[in-house]
Amino acid sequence: MKILARNLSRETTEAELRAMFEAFGLVEACTVVMDKETGKSKGFAFIEMPKHMDAKTAIKRLNNTSVKGSTIRVKSAEPAQ
Repeated sequence: MKILARNLSRETTEAELRAMFEAFGLVEACTVVMDKETGKSKGFAFIEMPKHMDAKTAIKRLNNTSVKGSTIRVKSAEPAQ
């Protein structure tokens, strides 16, 4: 299941994000989206978890939590159109 995490602090790293989600199960991929011009985080990321129930639990537990001073929003990622 692909998950979208938004409203991340610009200082949140992929390693930190991966560790947060690994508390709920296996993480296949974790990618913080970076601005091509500045090389800095755009404040959102995609996380892929192979087990649907682990992903659902992570979404439920991590949505609206505070990480590095930002209240993050976590939800299932919409499929590309």
